[in-house]
Amino acid sequence: MTVDLFPPSLPVLTTLGGSDSGRDWLTALPALVEELRDLWSLRLGAPFLGGSCAWVAPAELPDGRRAVLKVSWPHPEAVGEAEALRLWDGHGAVRVLAHDAGRCALLLERCDPGTELRAAQQLGAEQRLLLGAEVLGRLWTADPALATGLEPLEAVAACWADTAEERMARLRPDFDPGLVAHGVRLLRELPASAVRRVVLHGDFNPGNVLLSGRGPWLAIDAKPMTGDPAYDPSPLLAQLDDPFAHPDPRRVLSRRLALLADALGEDARRLAAWALARQVESALWALDEGRTDVGSMDRAPLLAELAGL
Repeated sequence: MTVDLFPPSLPVLTTLGGSDSGRDWLTALPALVEELRDLWSLRLGAPFLGGSCAWVAPAELPDGRRAVLKVSWPHPEAVGEAEALRLWDGHGAVRVLAHDAGRCALLLERCDPGTELRAAQQLGAEQRLLLGAEVLGRLWTADPALATGLEPLEAVAACWADTAEERMARLRPDFDPGLVAHGVRLLRELPASAVRRVVLHGDFNPGNVLLSGRGPWLAIDAKPMTGDPAYDPSPLLAQLDDPFAHPDPRRVLSRRLALLADALGEDARRLAAWALARQVESALWALDEGRTDVGSMDRAPLLAELAGL
């Protein structure tokens, strides 16, 4: 049976179809996939229906090993993934089996069964939080001094701060200007005040942590940088479930911050400060993109309180 490698429902086809560079890449994508299939002698399955900037599909090597082929649209966030995976060398993340930098392609270890941490509902939210923290702890053991080509968090966060200010002035949203100013200030100040540097995952949401026979939990889809480790855990606070759906969100978030701080050796208020900074940046990005499903300033006041601001 012929496998449809480019079904119309594939999110990346929609996401990248709105720009000239995206459309050019999508036009070349079938030939790229064919070249990589021949290069690595792969048998490909139907692509995964996740992701907005990459084509990703299960693959099988001639020796029967199960793998994943990832072909990314060339953009800054994709450039460092192979380098970070090389540094981690399977310690907390999937291994690289092959890499083609020119085609922005990775052949990766496949996680089986591949259950996402956020979907492991048989485990409580706090248990999943600590499992995620354990993976982060392993990732952070890599030496950032050995990293080449990874952007420093300082530069990335400063760019986000500038963009957030521009969006606030241009869009004039009904956001608390004081909270936005706090978030922007934190984006500029937190990276410089870190007491240590690590290789950051950069997008450590619980959908990017998969159950694996080797792991038992392994990270995928990094957007790596180097810098303050307190940056990474923020998605674990709010994406394992919605803490604001609990009767007492303050108690839930305080408890989660304390658990993360203890497990990772970080300061709970600093973790909350990064969560606030990222919430402000995310809310303004979502507003500019016309996204009503993500990004909100509703959570910012409580995060500011928990950060001691």
